[in-house]
Amino acid sequence: MSNGRNSRVPGRLGGTTLRTPLLVALAALLALSLAGWLLWDAASGGGADDARSPVAASSATRPASSGQSGQSGTSGPSAKPSSALPSPFVTPPSKPTGEASRPADEATAAGTVGRPRADGPLKGKVVVIDPGHNTRNRDHTAEINRSVDIGTGRKECDTTGTSTDDGYAEATFTLDVAHRIKTMLQDQGVTVSFTHDGDRPYGPCVDERAAIGNKARADAVVSVHADGSAVGNRGFHVILPATVRGGRADTAPIVGPSKELGARIAGNFVRTTGSAPSNYIGGGTGLDTRSDLGGLNLSTQPKVFVECGNMRDPKDAALLTDTAWREKAARGIADGITDFLRG
Repeated sequence: MSNGRNSRVPGRLGGTTLRTPLLVALAALLALSLAGWLLWDAASGGGADDARSPVAASSATRPASSGQSGQSGTSGPSAKPSSALPSPFVTPPSKPTGEASRPADEATAAGTVGRPRADGPLKGKVVVIDPGHNTRNRDHTAEINRSVDIGTGRKECDTTGTSTDDGYAEATFTLDVAHRIKTMLQDQGVTVSFTHDGDRPYGPCVDERAAIGNKARADAVVSVHADGSAVGNRGFHVILPATVRGGRADTAPIVGPSKELGARIAGNFVRTTGSAPSNYIGGGTGLDTRSDLGGLNLSTQPKVFVECGNMRDPKDAALLTDTAWREKAARGIADGITDFLRG
């Protein structure tokens, strides 16, 4: 706008004085024209790119992904989201559309996975599931072989467990069944926790496994196992705590309820799996009482061990390695626990 404002034409009297009004008028006219053009551009949506928030602006250049299939993939400085394709990035937070609010709804639903059903009939009950052994125990023999106090004496921290002849590890089996039990119990509203979830380098040791159930003040604790006996020895059995008093061990308060818990599990296990009680332990009852297991001796909560079958017998091994049968085994244990919790 500086055209000739201070210029003079040589030899022309009063050139500057005569041109000043004309220049002022021209400047005013140009200013009015520019203002009018800006108003027209804004009304037609031409200024939308500059008016968008930083989040909205960034979405205009973000390529469409599989998780946002309704979002335009147009890029470039002047790209605009299509008004026909709602996007959570350009929808004002105070007025979310159904499409924009869906990710939040899905996130909320996902957050409830792994939690007890809020309206379950056993809401408020607490169960600890103890998946026997640990798949990585074999890599930490020094750690698991150290002795720990089991109340009546000392015993190794943990063991590697057994396996089938084909190498299917007991620790893999127990964790699989434990997760199935957890899902079933949570559907009844039960709060379920594990002594471990395959997330530790080894163990935990037997005394710590007992302490976890005690600290949770669990209504029931169940340790899941599979046996490693001779070929021909078949069937399941449930191990109950004997009456033990010594050192930190005093099982007197839990012997009665633990026996009830074990009996409920044994009965339901037969019903759901069709498996017979052990033919080599328990005299056909499917129940066995022991005083040499730290996980039972140190427990202050009703607790049992379930030996679901004999991994060293090929017929039992065929069941233990079968996904459908493991689901039935988990159902039998879960139903036994829920029967016990109902009283």
